[in-house]
Amino acid sequence: MSAELDPGLVERLARAALEEDRAFDDVTTLATVDPGLEGRAAFLAKEAGVLAGMPVAAACFRLVDSRCRFDQLVGEGERFDRGAVLASVTGPVRALLQAERVALNFVQRLSGTATLTRAFVDAVAGTKAVILDTRKTTPGLRDLEKYAVRCGGGTNHRRDLAAMAMVKDNHREAIRREGRTLAEAAAAIRALRPGVAVEIEIDGLDQLDEALAARPEWILLDNMPLEAMAEAVRRVAGRAKLEASGGVRLETVRAIARTGVDAISAGALTHSARALDISLELEF
Repeated sequence: MSAELDPGLVERLARAALEEDRAFDDVTTLATVDPGLEGRAAFLAKEAGVLAGMPVAAACFRLVDSRCRFDQLVGEGERFDRGAVLASVTGPVRALLQAERVALNFVQRLSGTATLTRAFVDAVAGTKAVILDTRKTTPGLRDLEKYAVRCGGGTNHRRDLAAMAMVKDNHREAIRREGRTLAEAAAAIRALRPGVAVEIEIDGLDQLDEALAARPEWILLDNMPLEAMAEAVRRVAGRAKLEASGGVRLETVRAIARTGVDAISAGALTHSARALDISLELEF
């Protein structure tokens, strides 16, 4: 899984986080730890989960001191149990202490997203629905958080506003006020960006026929009751892919999947995932 991360992006984000923490000017470590002292530190899981983010952690230590050696023991996207040693890093103790917090921040947060995503994916097992993320990500960290979703078995929705056209409720209102139809709007999108996929959001069955007339690749069913989603599946009959969205929770996602939709998007994967409890234990 780590090969899916751009090394240049990893280094850029790791360096920015280290500079934010002023890791290169760690007054406590520089004043109290001998520069010649060598040691080893282990990433220890305090709870079970799914791993993501170790390539970024490795970059943190390497950027502080190129002599650090990082050994990952559990693969990205793999499950682990409480008490598992996930990775180890060996090198000057100064570097281990300077990079510790930033490295842990990345691994804890990204593993939290991967773990929550895996729970959603497991919940819809046996249905045809895939679990999608959204653009509700931490500013500047979108690529890492979407990577963590992939580590958890989820599928990335559009990365950004240019990757796919999505006609949402506010777009629909603007289009209506201009006196245009959704079909005309979809044609304008395709004229501007030939080949781009078009998705149209609706929040009721009364909007379905107009959306279908625009011949979109996707129709998003926003906050619709289960019965309405199932009826939309029946009426669309494969003419467009259907995505369910809006307030999706782990407790409700399987029922949504059983309506027959093709995908379910959940902003919670990236905006509400709890950081996993992982520590760095220093050894000599």
